[in-house]
Amino acid sequence: MHIQLSARVLNQAELLRQIHGLTGAQAAKAYAKALNDTGFEIRRAMQDEMRAVFDRPTDYILRSPFVRMATAAKLSVTIEPTYMGGKGIDPQKILDAQTWGGRRRDKRSEVALKRAGILPAGYQTAIPDEARGGPYPGSDDGKGNLRGPFLVQLISYFQAFGEQGYKANMSAKGYLRVHRGTKKQAGRRYFVAYGKTRGGPRITQKGEQDERTAHLAPGIWAASGTGGADVRPVLMFVRPGRGYLPRFDMDKVAKRADATAYLERRIRYRLREAAGV
Repeated sequence: MHIQLSARVLNQAELLRQIHGLTGAQAAKAYAKALNDTGFEIRRAMQDEMRAVFDRPTDYILRSPFVRMATAAKLSVTIEPTYMGGKGIDPQKILDAQTWGGRRRDKRSEVALKRAGILPAGYQTAIPDEARGGPYPGSDDGKGNLRGPFLVQLISYFQAFGEQGYKANMSAKGYLRVHRGTKKQAGRRYFVAYGKTRGGPRITQKGEQDERTAHLAPGIWAASGTGGADVRPVLMFVRPGRGYLPRFDMDKVAKRADATAYLERRIRYRLREAAGV
């Protein structure tokens, strides 16, 4: 978002500059400060709008709006989601889908699971909802995403890291630890059910159809308890929906911030500050 001084605001500012006896350079510095004040106010309004329309937005998305600050030589300020590097998806791409509509991009965890050959092409993942027992204990971050350490455990459990060049495949001792469990987490065995996503039940080493998981919805499941009697979904494999409906509205953000009125107030304040009034 780009802010420019309107003619009305400029006229008022120029009058105040003359009243306070400020030079053009002094006024320009005051204008830049006022613009930056307004930029950070809009950033707060953007974050408030995200919290209002998104379901449990991550800190990564909430922190993404960046204020490119004004200077005395360049009296404009820009507020926009900015990619700061690292492994996350560019927040601008995420918010574009929310603003203009469109299919959700794959999450990092989904990309990793596809590379590992676990998640079928054309599918995305979903944390189990309450109808399926809710998130598997210890698996999610409370914001609808898998915890990083849990994802690493899953992929290494299925001996899939070798496909990505990593040396993190789970050892025999690691399997035993997962199967036995710990004080914090019960022992369990993970397995993948594909249903009809890959043409029907998987084929066993004997060349026979394994019907034991054919009735389960596609996803990663865990069996625990005596004889593996307690079977719960860990992560569901789902077809992408039609896409997001547009819901992040920058017009609402501008109204929430009341940017023009706020800018006028900050210019008056910064000019008085510069004049020592």
